Amino acid sequence: MDTAQKPTLEFLTERVETGVPGLDEVLHGGFLPRRAYLVRGGPGAGKTTLGLHFLTAGSTDERTLYINLGETEEQIRANAASIGFDLSRVQFLDLSPTAEFFTEIQSYDVFSPAEVEREPTTNRIIELIRELRPQRVFMDAMSHFRYLSSDTFQFRRQVLSFLHFLVEAGATVIFTSESSPSDPDDDLQYMADGIIHLQNEAGKRTLVVTKLRGSDFRGGEHSMRLGSAGMEVFPRILPGEHRRDYKLELLSAGVPELDELLHGGLERGTITIISGPTGVGKTTLGLQFVKEAASRGERSVVYTFEEAKENLLARSEAINIPVKAMSERGTLAVVAVEPLHYTPDEFARTVRRDVEERNTRIVMIDSISGYRLAVRGEDMISHLHALCKYLQNVGVAVIVINEIEDITGTFRATDIGISYIADNIIFLRYLEIRGELRRAIGVLKKRLSDFEKALREYEITGDGIRVGKPLTDLRGILSGTPTWSDTDNEQ
Repeated sequence: MDTAQKPTLEFLTERVETGVPGLDEVLHGGFLPRRAYLVRGGPGAGKTTLGLHFLTAGSTDERTLYINLGETEEQIRANAASIGFDLSRVQFLDLSPTAEFFTEIQSYDVFSPAEVEREPTTNRIIELIRELRPQRVFMDAMSHFRYLSSDTFQFRRQVLSFLHFLVEAGATVIFTSESSPSDPDDDLQYMADGIIHLQNEAGKRTLVVTKLRGSDFRGGEHSMRLGSAGMEVFPRILPGEHRRDYKLELLSAGVPELDELLHGGLERGTITIISGPTGVGKTTLGLQFVKEAASRGERSVVYTFEEAKENLLARSEAINIPVKAMSERGTLAVVAVEPLHYTPDEFARTVRRDVEERNTRIVMIDSISGYRLAVRGEDMISHLHALCKYLQNVGVAVIVINEIEDITGTFRATDIGISYIADNIIFLRYLEIRGELRRAIGVLKKRLSDFEKALREYEITGDGIRVGKPLTDLRGILSGTPTWSDTDNEQ
């Protein structure tokens, strides 16, 4: 290899795009060029799909090569076309066994082909590489080379020299393996410059990077989806990696008595939990803040896990919160989320895109009960913490709706121990007064300012939210069955 072909340090600081949405973020920009990367996983994990993304992600003048040892070229091209991949610029080196393999047994022992096959196969690879000089190479699957080697030592030496040959020829290489307890691929993992594990267990697809020589990467499990457009990765949020300067200003609720309760409103970049039993008006209260933000021209998004979008629109219109009109103006989006179709990382990616691409300033999650279904047995608090802290770091006001089971009785702000993430906690309660069920609102916590300690009556009318004067003459409000301190004042 001449000096001009040797990679310089400056060249190695560049990155090669993987072509998989979200994966470059996990790899901190993509693959380092002229390295060899192992993609491993069981059948159907998505190894070939990742390779197709990689081969088709390059520019039009990049030379790409697909070395296939399993499926035929015809099968691969047909399968790729079915999910929208155009392989017209991809060169194939088809080493898959043909039908004649089993009919020409007079040439050699079909069960011991290594000595006969190895030299012609190697020569074909060398000739094509030297002629094509590809910049992207995908080999599926490297573990098939074991059958062309006389022993384990020979296999390891051949694979290592082959990878060096490809890299020195200027290629960035992805090769796959299928391992099993009886046929492990530990040796391939040692040889690789990077390792990507694809997992598909109990219907949950994940991607994990465990090695990336010369670069840092985002560790841990990341959700992944295979669909009609190929593969997409949803990196787990690390809040500390995201910062945006913003002005710490008050966001008015547009209801004077409610603003008095909060000493001006909610601060931008804070996390607010609105807590209370079913039907008490938590979503309506959250929408009031959203409505006021929309009137200022700020974009907000409401993610509803439990209520159909049409129902939310109709209910809001009935109480003078014009969600439909705001949606048409583009200052508000209502997104119905089916929790069983989303993973927490996938939902977080959806939120991030809206914030970063559309400059969303208020996000409302309705509710934690629906979000819990998306977590599917994982640590819900850690996922919610990461998402909320990310939003806080980029200056988004977060409103989280939390339902508690008790209608009246023992007071609890939340049922699942998430109050620590909140800068503000607003609670709604039912009150039984003279046999009538009424509502009260109060503030339990406000981290950045003082707040009114008294509770106020809270009503939802056809004209919107109505908040009364402080209920200073009532005692035992948090018990749900208050009494008047002076019977002459009883109403």
